[in-house]
Formats: sequence, structure tokens, C-alpha cells
Amino acid sequence: MDEGQVKCPKCGATDISTNTKTGMLRCNFCRFEFADSSVNEDKEEDIFSLEGLQISAGLKDRDKNADTQITLRCESCGAQVVVDTQEASQARCHWCRNMLSINHQIDNGTIPDMVLPFNMPKKEAKDLINGYIAQHKFFAHPTFLKEFSAENVMGVYFPYMIVDANTSVNFEGTGEVEVRRYTVGSGDNKETRYDADLYALGRSFDMGVNDLTVESSSKRMDNTESETNNIINAILPFDTENCVAYDSNYLKGYTSEKRDTDVKDIKQIVETQIKDIARVTANEQAKKYDRGICWDKEEVTIKGTKWKSAYLPVWLYSYQQKKDNKSILHYVALNARTKELVGSIPINKIRLFITSAIIELLSILTFGGIQALEWSDPDSDHDISMFALIMLAGFLFYAFQYARYRRMGDRHFFERETKKIIKNATGFDKLLEHRKKLKNSEYSKANNDRVEGVILERKKPTKVEEIAEEMQATEVTENITGEK
Repeated sequence: MDEGQVKCPKCGATDISTNTKTGMLRCNFCRFEFADSSVNEDKEEDIFSLEGLQISAGLKDRDKNADTQITLRCESCGAQVVVDTQEASQARCHWCRNMLSINHQIDNGTIPDMVLPFNMPKKEAKDLINGYIAQHKFFAHPTFLKEFSAENVMGVYFPYMIVDANTSVNFEGTGEVEVRRYTVGSGDNKETRYDADLYALGRSFDMGVNDLTVESSSKRMDNTESETNNIINAILPFDTENCVAYDSNYLKGYTSEKRDTDVKDIKQIVETQIKDIARVTANEQAKKYDRGICWDKEEVTIKGTKWKSAYLPVWLYSYQQKKDNKSILHYVALNARTKELVGSIPINKIRLFITSAIIELLSILTFGGIQALEWSDPDSDHDISMFALIMLAGFLFYAFQYARYRRMGDRHFFERETKKIIKNATGFDKLLEHRKKLKNSEYSKANNDRVEGVILERKKPTKVEEIAEEMQATEVTENITGEK
């Protein structure tokens, strides 16, 4: 290691690669397997003792003027081998075929602190991605289906920053609890009214954020119609607690990206995400306020943070679709640890439009006729809203399938999925007044559900898209539980 080499602990050979079935390093000479122990098992007391800004060696500011051409001396035969760190982080001596590795962090920040090894073979990744494509064949673009090949699935290590934070949180505001729900009026003039209690409330606690994971490649931070980068974000989180010390042998057989951001570039994003996590945690401690909460005071004091860099593994299939003299880049990404799979697939819009039109026509003929018969009966109740919803069946189907194929709104819900530790929780609840005959089903001032730290910009969904997402969520629930 001191000379930039990693040798097999058993036989001393340097020809080492990753066994994707176990996630361990394997000597290709004697077949012995070994691995470093986890280097990211942060203990509770470690997080709550953080003070100030702690940045690891792998997150030094990038030196843009640093020479990426370095020379390694082979310890076996003495030959000098040049390695371009922009293209690779390991090389083989062209004289004695001894493996040379760059295991020391260099000043331009190209070498991370940790790596999370692949533990899924390529064959399994190909099978899963093949299955995903098969489930989306009907409305997939024919050119995409013709050109798709699972052989082009690649294993990629993407660069991330992993942040621990020691925080103190104090939220205060007002919230409403529903007491009664009833109907007033008669016939077509029926309306729902609500009685609710208004409270003043506060929640205070110490919160340790453990392994908040953020992309450190600027190319992955923006999501547009032509760059479906949210797919990479949506397969988070990873089991980062199992990261091991960086060893370039883990990269053998895979490609990787270098980070192109520094801590100062995303520090504000991380601080905003920590505040979002704190807000969700405060909501969890005030669940009785079912009509919503208006947080007037949100104090999140970050006492200390610890930043580390890591390579995290992804099986990736990319496809470039040519459309109207521009390109749309589609991704199908598979988390190589958790098997979370998300993909954007080019759509055959003509087939989708025709199918939706047929559904719309059948809905009008069938349900419209039934509703017309009901209207002819003076004693029947006319549910105009249900009739209107039925008349939109074709449009809803189109929106649902478009969302299912493109997945433009998918993202990592860091505010709920990031691990956190809560200590010293306190709070108060004070009844302010009883409110009667309210027209709104929710507290009109509620702001507790907002999320501000989303890196991937997401356009506000239309009502049709919201209903489509609800339909998609229902479909998933049915698949899992067997019931609606």
C-alpha cells in the first residue's frame, strides 16, 4: 500500500478484482477473497460530538491546474508507468504485467475516501433491466425496442458526498385538529363543513443526521425533458454504512465519474436539505394535527458537519433518442446494492394517443348512456362530478401511462429516507380556539409539507398528473398486498 500497490494477503499477487456475488476483493491467482472492514459506521456519540466543518482528505478543493499525468514505479521490475488520472485510477505494467494502483489521495480530489462495492453480477442486472423493458413494451417507441440490447448495460461508480450533521431544532407554530365533519344543505346544494380546534404548538429536539447523500457531479443535478438525470437520483438511498476504504481494485471492470463540485458548491443545498429533514421530523412528532400545521418559527442550528466522498455503484443503460433535430437522453438505472430500478423509456405517442382515444370514446358511449338514463329519472341523484371524471377517462389514461414510462417526477425522498437520531425531544400544545363550519378540508395556513432542498427541479404537476400518480400508487399497492 505504501508504494501504491495492493497485494493479496495470502499469496502476494497483485492481480485483484471484485467478486460481484460477495462484494469482496478476489485474488485472480489463488482465488482468496478479502475486504476491508466498513469505514462508515458512524456511532451516535460521534455524530452528536461534531463541531464546525470537518472535510475529509478526499474532498479537498479540486486543483484545476493540477497535472493529471502521474508516473508510477513498478515495484516488481522497476519500470516507470504513466497513468492519466482523468481516464483511469489503476494500470498494468506493460513489461511484467504487475498491477499498479493509485491508493493515495491526491491534491486535485480525484480519489474518494470510500467505495461501496458492486455485489450484483452483470447477468442479474441484465435480467432485471430486460424484465423492466418487457413490462413497458406496449407503448415503448419501436426504434427503442429494435435498438435495445442488455449487453450495453454498464457498471458505473458515481461520485457522491456523504454528510453527517449535529443539529439543534426548535419549531413553533399553529395547527388544526379535526373534531367533526358533517353535511349541510340538500340535493345538489349539499356541502361539507368541518369543526376544528386550533392549537399553538412547539417541538424541540437534538437531531443527528446520518449519511445524507448528495450527488457531487454537476451534470446529475439538473433534470430536464432532454436529460432524465432524476432517474439516477431516484434509485437512492444506498447502504452507505457498508462502504469500505477506497481501493482502486474495486473499480476494475467498471467505469467511473470524477466529481466536479467542491463542498462550497453544494453546502447551501445540504443545509436546506437538513432543514427539510428537521421539518419532517417535527411533523412526525405532531401527528395529531391532521388538518395541517403552519410553522411560523423554524430554527435549525447546525453545530457541526462531517463530509466524506464516496463512489456508489449503479448498473446503467443509456439510450439517446433523436427527436426534432435534438436529442433526449433516457436512462434505466439499477441500484447495484438494493436492486431499486427506475427507468425512462421513449414513448410511442401515436399508439398511446389512439389507445387513449378509444378508451375515451368507450367511456362516453357506455357511462354517458347510463348517466343519461339516470337523469331521465326525476327521483335519481345526479352526481355530476363523477360523470365528469368518467368523461376524462381517456385523458387520465394518457397521463398515467406517460408518467409510468417517462418517470420525470421521480426523485429520492431524502427528507424521509435519510437516517436520523433524535434526542432530548420536548414540546408544548396549547388550545387557542374552537372553529366551526369551516369550508376547507385542510388548515388554510398549513406549510408543513413543503420541501425546499430538491436538487432536481420538478415542475408543479397538473391535476390530471396528480390523479395519474395516485392511480400508479394504487397499482403498486395492489401488486404488493393483493388488495386496493
